[in-house]
Amino acid sequence: MKRARAWKSRALLAAAALAAALLVVPPARRALRAPPPLTAGQRAQAARVRILRDSYGVPHIFGQSDGDAAFGLAYAHAEDDWPTLQAVLAASRGQLGLLQLSKTALSNDYYAQLIDVAGQVEAQYPKLPEDLQKVLEGYAAGLNAYAALHPGEADARLLPLTGRDIAGGFAHKLPLMFDLPGTLRALAGQRAGDLIAPAHDAAEGSNAHAVLARRATAGVTRLNVNSHQPRDGPVAWYEVQVHSEEGWNMTGSLFPGAPVVLHGHNDTLGWAHTVNKPQLVDVYALEMNPQSPHQYRFGGRWLPLTETRAALPLDLGLLTVTLHKAVYRSVHGPVYESGGHFYALRYAAIDRALTSVLQWYRMDKARSLPEWKEAMRLQGVPMFNTVYADKDNILYVYNALLPLRAAGEDPARVLPGDDPALVFSGYLPFDRLPRVENPPSGFVFNTNTTPFRATEGPGNPDSANPDFAGIERTLNNRGLRSLRLFGGGAPISREDFLRFKFDRAYARDSRMFTGIVGPLLASAAPGADRGLDLLRQWDGVAADDSAAAALAVLTWTVLDEQEKAGKPTDTAAAWREAGAFLQKHFGTIEVPLGQLQRLRRGKVDLPLGGGPDVLNAAYAKREGGHLVGTQGDSYILLAEFGPGGVRSNSVIQYGASNRPDSPHYADQSELFLRHELKPAWRTLLEIRAHLESEDTPGSLR
Repeated sequence: MKRARAWKSRALLAAAALAAALLVVPPARRALRAPPPLTAGQRAQAARVRILRDSYGVPHIFGQSDGDAAFGLAYAHAEDDWPTLQAVLAASRGQLGLLQLSKTALSNDYYAQLIDVAGQVEAQYPKLPEDLQKVLEGYAAGLNAYAALHPGEADARLLPLTGRDIAGGFAHKLPLMFDLPGTLRALAGQRAGDLIAPAHDAAEGSNAHAVLARRATAGVTRLNVNSHQPRDGPVAWYEVQVHSEEGWNMTGSLFPGAPVVLHGHNDTLGWAHTVNKPQLVDVYALEMNPQSPHQYRFGGRWLPLTETRAALPLDLGLLTVTLHKAVYRSVHGPVYESGGHFYALRYAAIDRALTSVLQWYRMDKARSLPEWKEAMRLQGVPMFNTVYADKDNILYVYNALLPLRAAGEDPARVLPGDDPALVFSGYLPFDRLPRVENPPSGFVFNTNTTPFRATEGPGNPDSANPDFAGIERTLNNRGLRSLRLFGGGAPISREDFLRFKFDRAYARDSRMFTGIVGPLLASAAPGADRGLDLLRQWDGVAADDSAAAALAVLTWTVLDEQEKAGKPTDTAAAWREAGAFLQKHFGTIEVPLGQLQRLRRGKVDLPLGGGPDVLNAAYAKREGGHLVGTQGDSYILLAEFGPGGVRSNSVIQYGASNRPDSPHYADQSELFLRHELKPAWRTLLEIRAHLESEDTPGSLR
C-alpha cells in the first residue's frame, strides 16, 4: 500500500513538473466547441435589465427583479473581465486545469475536491431561500448569455453555468481567505505554493473607520470602506451599483463571481470589512488501523475513511489528460495524507458555506440596524471585522465563527482524532462576539487590529472575557495612527476624515521604528553611513519625495521577502541589500520614494507613495530596478449618512475595466494618486447627467 501511494505521489509530482515545464512554450490549442446558444429565457431576462455606465465606465445595473439585476451584474462584469470570471468559476469546480497548464491549477483542483465543494453545494443549495436562488440563477444566466454572444472568449467545456456553480464559489473561496491551504502546506512540510493554490496575504490588511454625526461636521455620519486587496486577480475589487424594483440598491464592490455586493452602502446604511485572524481550523491526527489501512479509531471504534477519486484535468493543448488522486473524509471533515500519516481537518462554516452568500444578500437589503444585525446572526460569513454606519449609529463587531471547543482545547496544536468531544459542532453566537456600538468617543475603527482597542476610552470589549480567548491582542501602525488621529474629541470635518484616511506616517512605537529604524540606528555611529543619516533625519512619513522613506520601505520589503521564502529575517542584511539595490539601479542611495515605487498598468507608470502598514498603504515587489505596487489601497469609498439620505464618493487604483483596450483600464489612477474621490452617482438623474452608455445586456432587445 505504501509503495502504491508513493508511486501515485511521484506521478502527481511528475505531472506537475511537466505542466510547469510546458508553461515555457504555450501548447498548440485545438478548436473547442461553441458555447450553448442564447435561450429565449435569457433574451427575456435581458430585456428586463438596463446597464448604464457613467463617465468612468462604472456599471449601474437596473433590473425589474433581484434576479434580473444579478443577470445584468454578471453580464456587465463579464464585459469588463470575462477571463477572470471564467477562471474563478473553473477553480471552484476543480477544473482550473482546463484553462491553465500549471502546478497552481493542479493544486487548486485537488484542493476543491479535497474540501468537496460539489458535495457542499449538493447538500446546502436546496436549503437556500427561493429569492436567493433566483439571484444565483440570474447571475449564472447573465454569464451564459455573455458566453453565447462572445464564443471566441468562452470555453464551452465549463458551460452552461448554473446557480449552484455560483454558490460553489463561496465554498471554494472562503477557506482560502482564512488560509486553510497554509494548514495543508504546514502538514506537508512544504513551502508556500508547492502544495496548494495560495491565498492572498491577509496580513497586509484593510482599513475601516466610522464617525458619528455628533463628532462630525455637517451633521452626517461618515464611513470609510477601504480594503487592501491585491490589485489584480480573483480577489481584486470590482465597483458597481446594483438596483432592482424589489428594494435592492447597493453601491460598493465585490469579487469576481460574487452575485451580491460584499461591502458598501444602500439607501440607509453601509459597512466595511477588514481581515481578522480567528483560529478557525482544527487539525486531528488519526490513529489508523494496522490491520486495515483505511480505518481510523474514533470513539472506541474503527471507522472506515470515505474514499473518492479526485479527477484533475490538464489541458495539454492538443489533448486533455486527467490525473486521479485519492481523496478521503472522516467524521471530522476532509483528510489529508502526508508522509504516511493521516490528518483530518475541521474548519469554520464547513457545514454552512453557502449561508455566506445569503448573509451578504440580506445585509445588502437591510434597511435598519436591527435588520442588519438579523442578517449578521445568520453567521454564514466565517470571519472579517465589520464596521457599520447609518445616520444615527456606528458599530464595530469582531465577526467570526468562533468554534465552541472543549474546555482546555488548544486549537493551535494537532489534536487526537479519536476523541468525539474534541470535534466542535457549534459556534459562539453573534450577540456574544466582541463589539463596540455608539461609544462615547463617537468613532470606531479596525485596521486588522485587536477588537479590544476599537475606539478610544469607554465602550471597548472586555478583553478578559473567556469567550474571547485566542483573539488578536496587537495594534499595528494603522491602528496606532487611527487612535491618534480620531481620538481627542475634536470635531472631525470631511477634510479631516480624508486626510486621516490618506495618512502616510509611521508611529514611533510601530514596527517600522521599533523593528527596523531603531535597531539600525542603534547599531552605528553618526556619519558612518549616509543612509543611516537619512533615517536619523526622517520624519517617519512615506512621502513621494522622501529618500529616507525609500530606504525604509525597501528594507521592509526585503525583510518580507526573507520571511515569505522561509529564511531567518535579518534587518542589517536587509538594509545592506536595499542599499545595494539602489546603488545598482540608480547609482545612489538617495532616491525619492516615488521614483523607486511605481503604480503600473499598461502604459501608465506613475510615482506611488505610501508604504507597508500606513493608512495610505502600498505593498510592492521588486521588478527590474523598481518596486511595483501589488496590493494596498485599492477600492476606497467614503459614504456620508445624514437627514437627507446618503451620498458617497469613491476611487479605485486603476479603473472600471480589466480590458487593456478599454478607456477605463487605468483612467482613475491619477485621481487615486492625487487622493481625489469621484462621485458615486446613484439616481437615474445623476447617472444620466454623466452617462457614457445605456443598453440592455448585449444590446438584446
